[in-house]
Amino acid sequence: MKFFIFAALFAVAAAGTYKTSDYVQSKYEAPAKPDYEKQPYSFSWDVKDEDTYNDFVHTEESDGKVISGSYRVELPDGRTQIVTYRADENGNVADVTYEGEAQYPDESEYKAAPAYSAPAYKAPAYSAPAYPAPAYKAPAYSAPAYKAPSYSAPAYPAPAYKAPAYSAPAYKAPSYSAPAYSAPAYTAPAYSAPAYKAPVYSAPEYMAPIFRSAYKTPAVYPAAYPKY
Repeated sequence: MKFFIFAALFAVAAAGTYKTSDYVQSKYEAPAKPDYEKQPYSFSWDVKDEDTYNDFVHTEESDGKVISGSYRVELPDGRTQIVTYRADENGNVADVTYEGEAQYPDESEYKAAPAYSAPAYKAPAYSAPAYPAPAYKAPAYSAPAYKAPSYSAPAYPAPAYKAPAYSAPAYKAPSYSAPAYSAPAYTAPAYSAPAYKAPVYSAPEYMAPIFRSAYKTPAVYPAAYPKY
C-alpha cells in the first residue's frame, strides 16, 4: 500500500515538472529522380510450331532516340500479318500489311465432333446386413425384508408439585395529623388622595387691524387724449 502511494506522489511530481521537448522533426525531401541517358539496344525472337499453328516473329532496335521494328503473325484464315512501326519524339507510326489470301474451309468438309453419350451408371445394390436381435434377460431383484425397529417408551415418574405456602403480610395504614396553619393578618395601606388644582389661563388681548388705502383719486382728468 505504501508503494502505491509513493508511486502516485512521484507521478504527480513528475507531471508538474515535465517539459515538452524542443525537438523539431526535419522535413523529408524525396531524392531527385536520376535522369538516365537512353542507351541503344536491339532484340529479335521468333516462335514456329506447326502442330499448334503458332508462328510469331518480332524484331526491334533503337539508337537511343528513335525506336523501329516489326513483327509478323500467322492468322487463322491462312494469311500472315506484318506490322512495321517507328516511334520517335513526334509519335508512333505503324504500317500493317498482309501476305497470302484468306481461305475458309468448305462446310461439307467439316466434321462435327462425335456425340458422346453419357455412360449408363448402375447404382450398386446393397443388402442390409442381418443382425440377430440380442436376447436380454432382465435381472430378478428380490425386495429386501425390512423389519421396523421396536421402541419401548421410557418410564418417567410424574413430578410431585407442592404449592408454596404464602402468609399474607400485615399492613398497617399510616396515620397523618393535619398541620395547623394560622391565617395571615393583612393590613390595607392608607393612601391620601392628591390635591389637584386646575390651572388658570388668561385670554390674550387682540387688536383689530386698521386698513388704510394708499390710492388717491385724481382731482382733474385730462381734457383730451393724445392722438397716435
